[in-house]
Parts: sequence; C-alpha cells; structure tokens
Amino acid sequence: MAQTLASSLPISGPGDFVSLMKPRVMSLVIFTTLIGMAVAPAGQHPLLMIISLFAIACGAGASGAINQWYDRDIDAIMKRTAGRPIPAGRVLPAEALSLGVIISFFSVLVLWFAGGVEAALLLAFTIFFYAVVYTVWLKRSTAQNIVIGGASGAFPPAIGWLAAGGELTLEPVILFMIIFMWTPPHFWALALVKNEEYTRAGIPMLPVVAGRGVTRLQILLYAVVLAPLAVAPTILGMAGLMYGAVATLLGGVFVWQSARLFFSDSDADAMALFKFSIIYLFLIFLSLGVDAFFGEQLVSLVRGY
Repeated sequence: MAQTLASSLPISGPGDFVSLMKPRVMSLVIFTTLIGMAVAPAGQHPLLMIISLFAIACGAGASGAINQWYDRDIDAIMKRTAGRPIPAGRVLPAEALSLGVIISFFSVLVLWFAGGVEAALLLAFTIFFYAVVYTVWLKRSTAQNIVIGGASGAFPPAIGWLAAGGELTLEPVILFMIIFMWTPPHFWALALVKNEEYTRAGIPMLPVVAGRGVTRLQILLYAVVLAPLAVAPTILGMAGLMYGAVATLLGGVFVWQSARLFFSDSDADAMALFKFSIIYLFLIFLSLGVDAFFGEQLVSLVRGY
C-alpha cells in the first residue's frame, strides 16, 4: 500500500519549484526594483541593498507560486499554461501553496530587517494584493482584472525606492504609475491573440467581455496616457534630458503601434505590440538607471561635440 502511494506521487525537481515562482516575472521585478533603488536619493549599504533585492524577488516568486496553486484548474485548460508544474502533475497543489506561504513570510521578514519597515509592509501588501485580491477575486470576476490587479506588478520599483532609504514622495508614485498604465495594453494585446483560450477558461478578459473593438480602443487610450506619463521623471527633475528624449521616442512608437492595431484588428499587430511593450518597459527603466549613473557625463560628452 505504501509503495503504491509513493509511486503515485509526482517526482518534482528543483526546476519545477523554480518554475512555480515564475522566473520571467521575477526577472522583471528584480530589474525594476534595482532601478527604483538606483534612482532613490538616499543610499543604503550595498550588502543591505543586495539582501533587500533578494527578499523582494523571493516575495514576487512566492506570490507567483500561490497564484499557480489557485489557478491550477484554468491553467490546465489554457494551452500556454498547461505545462506548468501543477497541471502537468509534477508538483502537488499543497506543495505549491506551502512554498508560497513560507517564502512570503520569510521574504517580508528579511526585508523588514534589511530594507526597513515601510518597504517590508509594502512588499507584504503587494504579495497579498496579487495572491488574494487579483488571483482569487478580480481575475475571474471582472474585465478590469488586469487594470486593478496590475498594481501588484507596479509596486516593485517603489519598494526598491523605500528599501534604498528613500521616502514615499511623488517620485516612487510616478515609477508605480508608469508600470500601472503599461500593464493593461501589454496584457490586452496578448489577450486579443489568446481570446479563444480565455473564453474557454471562463476568464473575463476585456476582449472576451467587451469585444475586440473596445479592447483595441482601450489599448490606444492607455498608450496615449502612458507616453507623456513616462516623460514625467524628466519634468520632475528625477531624470535628465537623455532619459526624456528616450522616453519621448519610445512613447511615440508605443502610440503608433497601438494606433496601427486599432485600425488593423490584426493578431499579428497585436502580438507585435505585445512584444514591443516588453522592450518598451525594459528600455524605459534601463534609461532611468543609465541616467541616474551616467546622465551628467553623457550630457557633458554631447556638449563637447
């Protein structure tokens, strides 16, 4: 009997548990958190910043594990998620939940000591927001799921700012708002392509509930708001003209891609926008980081020519 039970249990490898923590999402969290730390006016000890960055990344991964535990039923239906560890039978649901809860607790605790109380509390709220508010409530109940739920992915640079010793001022709010406004058009572009899968899984994404036309219009409107918003760091003085020029150019391309999708209603254009949106966010935050470290030197070099 014991032998039969043991043979029926899934054989989980380290890679399966890493996959539960959504490493691609974690990499984005690490990157935007690092930039939030870099542009913060205050300074932390490098070791404490490294520990804080690790804790924030683990917190993001832990919420991803809880998300996969709860979404295991719809993950099994959708083609792009059917290979995840739980629906594929490589990890037990209880293992995923235990991993998520335990790592969530320790990530907040570690950040409390390394990055301060404010950063730790915001990380705890972010984990709760993604794992409970978005995953359990919003995702299956409203077409605005990704709009409101997108806040969880927008908090990391603000958490990094606080962990680096910065105060909760307008600057980290702007960093939050850039990702918050970027999230809906990014995911809606993919949802246009994967509309049938979301319909089959019963997830009320905007294209499923409101149709393709409304979705394309919403994508364009968000892009039009996002473009000038991304230039705000230069206007506020937290970034220089080099960043402002890059943000303006990228914002223009984002609006153009969104307008092209609005008029074409093409899955190819939707996927092109989805892919560009990833590049857009990466370059926006990379430019912020480069500007923070080398902005003055680059301006001097340009003036020298």
